[in-house]
Amino acid sequence: MPNAVIVGTQWGDEGKAKVIDYLTDKSDLIIRFQGGSNAGHTVIVDGRKFVFHLVPSGIISEGKICIVGNGVVVDAKQLLNEIDELEKGGIFVDNRLMLSDLAHLVLPYHKALDSATESNKGDGKKIGTTGRGIGPAYADKVSRNGIRAGDLLDWDLFCTKFKANFAAAKRHVELICNGQFDLDENLILDEYKSIRERLLPLVKDTCHYIFEANRAGKKLLFEGAQGTFLDVDHGTYPFVTSSNTVAGCACTGAGVGPLTIDHCVGIVKTYTTRVGNGPFPTELNDAAGELLQRVGKEFGSTTGRTRRCGWFDSVMVRKAIQLNGITRLALTKLDVLNELDEIKICTHYKIDGQLTDQYPSCTHKLERAVPVYETLTGWKCDISGCKEFSQLPKEALDYVKRLRELCYDTEALIVSVGPDRAQTMEVEPF
Repeated sequence: MPNAVIVGTQWGDEGKAKVIDYLTDKSDLIIRFQGGSNAGHTVIVDGRKFVFHLVPSGIISEGKICIVGNGVVVDAKQLLNEIDELEKGGIFVDNRLMLSDLAHLVLPYHKALDSATESNKGDGKKIGTTGRGIGPAYADKVSRNGIRAGDLLDWDLFCTKFKANFAAAKRHVELICNGQFDLDENLILDEYKSIRERLLPLVKDTCHYIFEANRAGKKLLFEGAQGTFLDVDHGTYPFVTSSNTVAGCACTGAGVGPLTIDHCVGIVKTYTTRVGNGPFPTELNDAAGELLQRVGKEFGSTTGRTRRCGWFDSVMVRKAIQLNGITRLALTKLDVLNELDEIKICTHYKIDGQLTDQYPSCTHKLERAVPVYETLTGWKCDISGCKEFSQLPKEALDYVKRLRELCYDTEALIVSVGPDRAQTMEVEPF
């Protein structure tokens, strides 16, 4: 398999982990390149469910090397908890997991800042953050005050940086946000002294490791988190995450040059969902939306929050293809549409009475977008047992065909008809 990057084409929750798990068999290194523990990736293998927030999804495949890249902000306690849970389930990390020495750490004061800042916002201005400290950690990184995994190598240096940042966070929460800051500096440092002992064996110069692996002909799979329209530059700003989620971030977030990547796989849920606040043109607040939520089990794996559901929006997926340079689509959750008599696809928007097939860059325009639909006939049967793409009923094949036509005729790599690894059909391989 060529080197490939995996990105979500919507607002996250598209099923990236399942596709990553599927492609892991053809890869040697799986590299997470952005985001933090606000992402939740779920993999189901032979009925066993694994939920990852920081550890790359490929870790459940024996012998695969997994890397948490420099672009990720890492809650060390969460990372170690995931390792412990994996080992309880009989999956041993051993020497297969590495953490970039350049990755910034999410520390307890970042979570306090996150919660206080969100609580301090007025009605209608809340972002819907997960409260995991991701935004404040990236803010420290950009303001050049962050603490990186490599800083743990020098405990005195770590303590000096921590104490300065802790004091600044306390002032911000108490004086600016008028909140309570109940953290104990000494208790946290004692905890991190223990965390340090476990974490340091994972800390490596991963940029060099990836470079040498690529030179040796190893196959690289770059794992993104969230989705294109949560990108801090290109998403529905300000209702976005704090990192760049598009494919270009794989280079900066893993420390590789752009020519390292051969393909970009865009994960596309065959309807649309969103967690948190922000505009959502095709959102359904009716029986069809309730059906998608119920059958699709649309609850966030990180927060447990109910996902908003709507019809497939080809306008936004076309924009995702433009932004990421997507060469293959991976279509997920097709089986969730089994019960519908009719299925709608958004082909255009009307904004202030003007018809457009392009996704607006400005959020205030998207808020005024009225979706224009075409309607296809549903297949009204269970497709979850189909093993080959050709076995799908004609109506399902027509639906997939139409989605592809509306998405610049981009080839479909796989189609998923259920949550298990086995419920995945390869259509047009690399």
